[in-house]
Amino acid sequence: RKEFVDLYLNYVFNESIQKPFEDFMQGFLRGCPTRKWKMFLPVELQIVLQGHTKLEWHLLEENVVYCQYKRLDRTIRNFWSVFHKLPEEKKKMFLAFLTGSDRIPGLGLEYFTFCIEDPQNQNPDETSPSANTCARILLLPR
Repeated sequence: RKEFVDLYLNYVFNESIQKPFEDFMQGFLRGCPTRKWKMFLPVELQIVLQGHTKLEWHLLEENVVYCQYKRLDRTIRNFWSVFHKLPEEKKKMFLAFLTGSDRIPGLGLEYFTFCIEDPQNQNPDETSPSANTCARILLLPR
Protein backbone atom coordinates (compact mmCIF):
# COMPACT_ATOMS: atom_id res chain seq x y z
CA ARG A 1 0.00 0.00 0.00
CA LYS A 2 2.82 2.40 0.81
CA GLU A 3 4.36 1.80 -2.61
CA PHE A 4 0.98 2.41 -4.27
CA VAL A 5 0.46 5.67 -2.34
CA ASP A 6 4.00 6.84 -3.15
CA LEU A 7 3.57 6.06 -6.86
CA TYR A 8 0.12 7.70 -6.94
CA LEU A 9 1.38 10.88 -5.22
CA ASN A 10 4.36 11.03 -7.57
CA TYR A 11 2.01 10.75 -10.55
CA VAL A 12 -0.45 13.39 -9.28
CA PHE A 13 2.12 15.96 -8.12
CA ASN A 14 4.91 15.40 -10.64
CA GLU A 15 4.25 13.32 -13.75
CA SER A 16 0.69 14.45 -14.54
CA ILE A 17 1.62 18.14 -14.46
CA GLN A 18 5.07 17.90 -16.05
CA LYS A 19 4.00 18.95 -19.59
CA PRO A 20 1.68 21.82 -18.52
CA PHE A 21 4.35 23.07 -16.10
CA GLU A 22 7.04 22.97 -18.81
CA ASP A 23 4.74 24.97 -21.13
CA PHE A 24 4.09 27.49 -18.35
CA MET A 25 7.79 27.77 -17.53
CA GLN A 26 8.70 28.27 -21.19
CA GLY A 27 6.16 31.10 -21.51
CA PHE A 28 7.17 32.64 -18.19
CA LEU A 29 10.86 32.62 -19.12
CA ARG A 30 10.06 34.20 -22.49
CA GLY A 31 8.38 37.15 -20.76
CA CYS A 32 10.67 37.27 -17.75
CA PRO A 33 14.12 35.85 -18.59
CA THR A 34 15.94 34.09 -15.75
CA ARG A 35 18.93 36.40 -15.72
CA LYS A 36 16.64 39.37 -15.07
CA TRP A 37 14.43 37.97 -12.34
CA LYS A 38 17.19 36.24 -10.39
CA MET A 39 18.16 39.64 -8.98
CA PHE A 40 14.93 39.67 -6.94
CA LEU A 41 14.32 38.03 -3.62
CA PRO A 42 11.16 35.88 -3.69
CA VAL A 43 9.17 38.52 -1.79
CA GLU A 44 10.32 41.25 -4.19
CA LEU A 45 9.46 39.13 -7.22
CA GLN A 46 5.99 38.55 -5.82
CA ILE A 47 5.47 42.33 -5.47
CA VAL A 48 6.75 42.93 -9.02
CA LEU A 49 4.37 40.32 -10.44
CA GLN A 50 1.33 40.82 -8.21
CA GLY A 51 1.65 44.35 -6.90
CA HIS A 52 1.09 45.28 -3.28
CA THR A 53 -1.71 43.48 -1.47
CA LYS A 54 -1.58 45.35 1.87
CA LEU A 55 -2.24 49.04 1.43
CA GLU A 56 -1.97 52.15 3.58
CA TRP A 57 -5.05 53.94 2.31
CA HIS A 58 -4.23 57.35 3.82
CA LEU A 59 -1.39 57.62 1.27
CA LEU A 60 -3.96 57.43 -1.52
CA GLU A 61 -5.63 60.63 -0.31
CA GLU A 62 -2.30 62.44 0.04
CA ASN A 63 -1.31 61.89 -3.61
CA VAL A 64 -4.52 62.99 -5.34
CA VAL A 65 -4.52 65.81 -7.86
CA TYR A 66 -7.75 67.80 -8.04
CA CYS A 67 -9.10 69.27 -11.29
CA GLN A 68 -11.90 71.85 -10.94
CA TYR A 69 -11.95 70.93 -7.26
CA LYS A 70 -10.09 72.02 -4.15
CA ARG A 71 -9.10 69.72 -1.31
CA LEU A 72 -11.60 71.38 1.06
CA ASP A 73 -14.63 71.34 -1.28
CA ARG A 74 -17.64 69.67 0.30
CA THR A 75 -17.82 66.98 -2.42
CA ILE A 76 -14.18 66.03 -1.83
CA ARG A 77 -14.53 65.99 1.96
CA ASN A 78 -17.65 63.81 1.66
CA PHE A 79 -15.92 61.48 -0.78
CA TRP A 80 -12.94 60.87 1.53
CA SER A 81 -15.16 60.57 4.58
CA VAL A 82 -17.16 57.80 2.92
CA PHE A 83 -14.06 56.17 1.40
CA HIS A 84 -12.23 55.84 4.73
CA LYS A 85 -15.30 54.18 6.30
CA LEU A 86 -15.42 51.49 3.61
CA PRO A 87 -14.25 47.96 4.42
CA GLU A 88 -10.97 46.81 2.85
CA GLU A 89 -12.70 44.81 0.10
CA LYS A 90 -14.78 47.81 -1.02
CA LYS A 91 -11.67 50.01 -1.13
CA LYS A 92 -10.04 47.46 -3.41
CA MET A 93 -13.18 47.47 -5.56
CA PHE A 94 -12.85 51.26 -5.86
CA LEU A 95 -9.23 50.81 -6.91
CA ALA A 96 -10.33 48.32 -9.57
CA PHE A 97 -12.98 50.81 -10.76
CA LEU A 98 -10.38 53.56 -10.97
CA THR A 99 -7.47 51.65 -12.50
CA GLY A 100 -8.75 48.31 -13.78
CA SER A 101 -6.80 46.45 -11.06
CA ASP A 102 -7.29 45.99 -7.33
CA ARG A 103 -3.52 46.04 -6.82
CA ILE A 104 -0.98 48.85 -6.67
CA PRO A 105 2.17 48.55 -8.81
CA GLY A 106 5.49 47.65 -7.17
CA LEU A 107 6.53 51.11 -5.98
CA GLY A 108 3.55 51.35 -3.61
CA LEU A 109 0.90 53.91 -2.75
CA GLU A 110 3.42 56.62 -1.92
CA TYR A 111 4.13 56.90 -5.67
CA PHE A 112 0.59 56.18 -6.91
CA THR A 113 -1.30 59.26 -8.09
CA PHE A 114 -4.69 59.82 -9.62
CA CYS A 115 -6.92 62.77 -10.41
CA ILE A 116 -10.39 63.60 -9.15
CA GLU A 117 -12.07 65.78 -11.73
CA ASP A 118 -15.43 67.53 -11.92
CA PRO A 119 -17.05 66.56 -15.25
CA GLN A 120 -18.99 69.87 -15.04
CA ASN A 121 -22.29 68.43 -16.19
CA GLN A 122 -25.29 70.72 -16.34
CA ASN A 123 -27.26 68.46 -13.99
CA PRO A 124 -24.80 66.59 -11.74
CA ASP A 125 -27.67 64.79 -9.97
CA GLU A 126 -28.29 62.82 -13.15
CA THR A 127 -24.64 61.81 -13.58
CA SER A 128 -22.90 58.87 -11.97
CA PRO A 129 -19.22 58.82 -11.09
CA SER A 130 -17.08 57.32 -13.83
CA ALA A 131 -13.41 56.64 -14.37
CA ASN A 132 -10.83 56.86 -17.10
CA THR A 133 -8.74 53.85 -16.13
CA CYS A 134 -5.85 54.55 -18.52
CA ALA A 135 -5.26 58.07 -17.20
CA ARG A 136 -6.39 57.24 -13.63
CA ILE A 137 -9.02 59.97 -13.54
CA LEU A 138 -12.11 59.75 -11.34
CA LEU A 139 -14.91 61.87 -12.79
CA LEU A 140 -16.86 62.82 -9.68
CA PRO A 141 -19.94 65.04 -10.20
CA ARG A 142 -20.66 67.62 -7.54
